[in-house]
Amino acid sequence: MKNMFKTTLLLASLTGLLVIVGNLIGGTSGMIIAFAFAVILNFGSYWYSDKIVLKMYHAKEVTESESPKLYEIVRKLAMRADLPMPKVYIVETSMPNAFATGRDPKHAAVAATTGILNLLTPEEIEGVLAHELAHVKNRDTLISAVAATIAGVITMLATWARWAAIFGGIGGRDDNGGTNIVGFIALAIVAPLAATIIQLAISRSREFAADAEGARISQKPWALASALSKLESGAQNYHPRRNDVQPSENTAHMFIVNPLRGSKMMNLFRTHPTTEERIRRLNSM
Repeated sequence: MKNMFKTTLLLASLTGLLVIVGNLIGGTSGMIIAFAFAVILNFGSYWYSDKIVLKMYHAKEVTESESPKLYEIVRKLAMRADLPMPKVYIVETSMPNAFATGRDPKHAAVAATTGILNLLTPEEIEGVLAHELAHVKNRDTLISAVAATIAGVITMLATWARWAAIFGGIGGRDDNGGTNIVGFIALAIVAPLAATIIQLAISRSREFAADAEGARISQKPWALASALSKLESGAQNYHPRRNDVQPSENTAHMFIVNPLRGSKMMNLFRTHPTTEERIRRLNSM
């Protein structure tokens, strides 16, 4: 409940920031246009985000006869979570990871990489897939798509504002009737930064919730904790092979651990909570 309240508050903040940016650029008309952009793009992400992501990673749907062990794990967990059986995909890459996508539980898909299937034990894989089904159950796949879309619109509007400031175009006037260059520059810098921070905060909040729900579904919090430890090490030591699909910054938040290596000093811009904290919470269960 606490995580859902935090997520709702953060989404409201993101929407409010969008309205403020639209208003600063073009007054009431700008606000309406910004909102219309968000609605249109959210509609597109609602219907097509899953197909885009699966195609981006060349994910291959597998049947029960093609991957009986993986299929059986997903089916058992889906029954335990009271969810419809999702589609099951495998991504051919040595990167150990997994993700879920889909606009709702009836149109969900879970994907595991060949790297994760080779690295983890069956019980650890069960913990990971329970986490991903928790995302489906909590509708995090839709929440993250909406957050990413709104943040993208804000960044786009901020880019417009920057060019408007350079060429003395649209928007804010100061008390003497001149273009408010300082306001535009502040908008162009602060708005996308704030949008990114809010979007990542939403992602981190949903990861904690999915860990807790996934542990309840699998009834093995220790297995998920063990899997996270191995996956964090695997992500940090991952060296792409020739035919590996490369992870994208735009979809990094979808994976169970961040597939992109980066400085530990950049905690503010993490797509995920620290793995150490996630493991600590799981072990406390």
